[in-house]
Amino acid sequence: MSAPLDDITVIEVDNWMAAPSAAAIMADMGANVIKVEPLSGDPMRNMSRPLKGDRREDLGDYDLQFDVDNRGKRSIAVALDIPEGAALVQRLVVGAQVFLCNLLPRRQLKFGLDPESLIRVNPTLVHATLTGYGTSGPDAWRPGYDVTAFFGRSGLYDSMREGSDGIVPMARPAQGDHTTGLALLAAILAALRQAERSGESQVVETSLYATAVWTQATDFAVTAVDGAPVRRRARHELLAPTANRYPCGDGHWVVFNMPEEAAWPRFCKAIDREQWLDDERFEDARGRYRNMAVLVDGIDEALSTRSRDEWGVIFDEAKLIWGPVLGLDEVTKDAQADAIGLFPELEHERVGRYRTVSAPMRFDTADVRPRGPSPALGQHTREVLEGAGFSGSEIADLVEAAAIADGTGGPP
Repeated sequence: MSAPLDDITVIEVDNWMAAPSAAAIMADMGANVIKVEPLSGDPMRNMSRPLKGDRREDLGDYDLQFDVDNRGKRSIAVALDIPEGAALVQRLVVGAQVFLCNLLPRRQLKFGLDPESLIRVNPTLVHATLTGYGTSGPDAWRPGYDVTAFFGRSGLYDSMREGSDGIVPMARPAQGDHTTGLALLAAILAALRQAERSGESQVVETSLYATAVWTQATDFAVTAVDGAPVRRRARHELLAPTANRYPCGDGHWVVFNMPEEAAWPRFCKAIDREQWLDDERFEDARGRYRNMAVLVDGIDEALSTRSRDEWGVIFDEAKLIWGPVLGLDEVTKDAQADAIGLFPELEHERVGRYRTVSAPMRFDTADVRPRGPSPALGQHTREVLEGAGFSGSEIADLVEAAAIADGTGGPP
């Protein structure tokens, strides 16, 4: 079975997680992804959360968080601030179909990696950029991370606060990065199609800011017209008791999302509160909304009598639309996650087998999967350069000029 992108070469000049995650999925799809790192390495290297439990012994200090965004790639270590280094990358781009980066526009220009410069050497290139805030406008210069550009400035953090005076929440690592990486991937795949049809270069971009606004398009579709802020509702202020979350007797939570009129009778019967069906306070949606605080407290009390898993059986029998609020550790043991292959295994020659995270799509007739672990810094420098036609003497000169680390005694 062939891979969808097995004839595509990607030159990747980026760091951290957003842009690398897009290239990681392209590697899963069979692309030859060449990651260009500074001689000191991508700063994301060696920042992984320490392991706990039994796997600490066999996996040691292996960087699993770097691995998930850089698996299946080849690494070359290049000093872009040395003219020979930047020229080297331009030479590699000649044989590529995609150039992917997260450099701000001024840095692209500084290193000769801007669209105009690279399309000059490769007229059919797809040039893709991921930034915090876009490549134009008053804040195009501003560096951005997912917590600042994706969650903060986009309004997402504010809209997720609990009620009118709730504290600003904090996202888990790379949620905005990986979402934006998917947006960049979609743009690149469409641009490859367009370049193939037209024979012309394509320049595409996305940003953490733009992607975050798109994730909230349902809210912004109204706010962009009326200019009003979104009302932040506390749990006791939501519109329907059948679209809320509740704690169970074991401290675990469940969440419901059901059309109220159709589900209300079944919901009351399932939680053993059938008397509410004859209570005039709750006889229609308006009454239930006016008495939401009473209902939420009552549902909390009802669910406190059983564990989450015990309630789950009852909810399924009642055909309620619900979900358990799982911990991350529980997700890794979830039978449904296993059935759809969310945690495939990889093999590393030093640390053995370990689980990673699959890209969020499946193909019936194409080979899409993690191809292997992430590379060591500069592991493939010599191999990639030789494959691109660099002679042994040219490579030696680049090592001597401290323009590259070749993995065999060059700069660390």
